[in-house]
Amino acid sequence: MGHLDHAAYGWLTPVLSYVMASIGAALGLRCTVRALAATGASRRNWLLTAASAIGTGIWTMHFVAMLGFEVTGTEIHYNVPLTILSLLVAMLVVGAGVFAVGYGKDRGRSLVLGGLTTGLGVASMHYLGMAALRLHGDVSYDPLTVGLSVVIAVVAATAALWAALNIKSPVAVAIASLVMGAAVSSMHYTGMMAVAVSVSPSDTALPGATAMQFIFPLAVGLGSYLFITAAFVALSPTADERAASASAQHLGDHAVAAG
Repeated sequence: MGHLDHAAYGWLTPVLSYVMASIGAALGLRCTVRALAATGASRRNWLLTAASAIGTGIWTMHFVAMLGFEVTGTEIHYNVPLTILSLLVAMLVVGAGVFAVGYGKDRGRSLVLGGLTTGLGVASMHYLGMAALRLHGDVSYDPLTVGLSVVIAVVAATAALWAALNIKSPVAVAIASLVMGAAVSSMHYTGMMAVAVSVSPSDTALPGATAMQFIFPLAVGLGSYLFITAAFVALSPTADERAASASAQHLGDHAVAAG
């Protein structure tokens, strides 16, 4: 069995991956709150932004954490199409969960359906990402630990969507996002604890790309997307702020007309 190191760069990758997961969760929750206060195309657009933010945050969290993953006795490469597929799965399945909550008539049923769908999406993204690993040897998993990681993903997703439905204040959303980030990180490292690698040393070149060739640039790009989108959301007025502005404008116009 090869020795697995989940934090080859010390605390750098676990902390950075947690930050990315928390930012994605915060942005997704804020967008979902905005969506629930909107109607028509505006609601759809906010939900699409929420899905892309949460999906991107979770995917970036996973692969930033994987930058610190090393196995003694073998290099690690990544299959590019499978890695990209894992990102698309994260966005699509998280999107299905977010839309279930955003458009569901029965809040309780929508929450259960959305949490289950989103949680399974998170788990699918994780294990698709792991399936993209290319190394000299065989990867195996402990079924019980895998099952535990899936349960953590579903519970975390359900809790996040519950927060989106019930928590409105920015401070409460920030706290919920930190909790969600911790839950997603816990799911990742629980899933990694299920991994065992039987190394078969070889001089044969591995297929795929190294983490620095592919994962690192993509993670930086997606991280930049999260920060830019977060700034846009932070600067966009809420429905209440637009209503207050319109009311002030109306009063001002009325005062001018009266004068």
